[in-house]
Amino acid sequence: MKKLTAIVALSSVFTLAICFVVIGAVSIELKTALGIGNSEIGTLVLTLFLTACVTQLIIGPLVDKLGHKPIAIAGFIVCSLSIFLLGLASDFRIALVAAFLLGVGAMCVNTVGNTLIPVVLFGGGDPARASNFGNGFFGLGLIMTPLIVPAFAKYNNALFCIGAGLLIFLLFSFLASYPKVSTGFKFSMAIKLLGKKPVLIAALALTCYISLESTMNTWIKSLMAELLENTGNSNFLTHAGFVLSLFGVCMMLGRFLSSTIKNLTKIGVGVIAAASLVSMLAIILMIVAKSYVLVIVAVIIVGFSFAPIFPIIVGVTFARFEAKFYGSIFGIIFSIGLLGGTFVPQYVGYLAKEKTIQQSLWIAVIMAGLLFVAALIMGRLNSK
Repeated sequence: MKKLTAIVALSSVFTLAICFVVIGAVSIELKTALGIGNSEIGTLVLTLFLTACVTQLIIGPLVDKLGHKPIAIAGFIVCSLSIFLLGLASDFRIALVAAFLLGVGAMCVNTVGNTLIPVVLFGGGDPARASNFGNGFFGLGLIMTPLIVPAFAKYNNALFCIGAGLLIFLLFSFLASYPKVSTGFKFSMAIKLLGKKPVLIAALALTCYISLESTMNTWIKSLMAELLENTGNSNFLTHAGFVLSLFGVCMMLGRFLSSTIKNLTKIGVGVIAAASLVSMLAIILMIVAKSYVLVIVAVIIVGFSFAPIFPIIVGVTFARFEAKFYGSIFGIIFSIGLLGGTFVPQYVGYLAKEKTIQQSLWIAVIMAGLLFVAALIMGRLNSK
């Protein structure tokens, strides 16, 4: 049964990735089918992340009250239904409802996955390493979703296939046994923990990071479609989806590689600082590059540099507190962090109404720079 618990934890973060990338993976197809533009795609992402931000604060107490099992079951069901609804959407309003449900389901599986992983992997002794390995399966979700879409003649059928696939994970969630883990977000505890500088800085760092990852998940396919369409490539939609999957490959490989580093928690802050600086330079290359080949190179660099950041922020922050505080800490930093994913991709879509996606990515450069500053502050706090 312990193996089934690990499967549920890993499939939860895999499903979370699907929820976060699926709108970007079908963004071009949705624009054609629903008669919408980049701004509306940004609004769908805003709806997803704003819903997730609020839901994250509710799910923690429910896990404390009900346990992991019902939240895992509910998460896989809601995620599956929301993806089916997105495939059935005939107008923008229905797509908005699907985005709302995606936010609810995503936070169910997010809470289950990211609070079980540090406990069930590596004996619970190296949370940053465990989080990197576990979230490698998040990268796998980023890979597979964009690859599935062009494999079908209609994007609707691809979404139906993905939604049906999540029901397999639902079966595992019924059969698994779950350890007793303190996971709940407690408002009284949150007020006390918000006064702790490591928690506050981690929340700000996650705000920057999630804004970056969600921007790439949402806009890489549209960016590549813009560039490849101008080359006369008749299969530009398929190839643009492949580049988004390539981003996921780099994220997955980077996290699995990071998980091989022992005592990653001790050197994690330096890794965050270096990765954020590299990602900032890569995004600048993505913006100024005249060749789509250089943009693909930038996507690869961004994927590898992004890979360890989220797990290390979580792991390093957890390491400063007792395990009984993990749930409240995760609830705080992730809820605040989701604000970055809520507004930054939407702002890129707003700017892209008048410009290209490529010209609208400067906000991501700023967020990467702020993440670098946050890492430096984390380092100073850890040295005390």
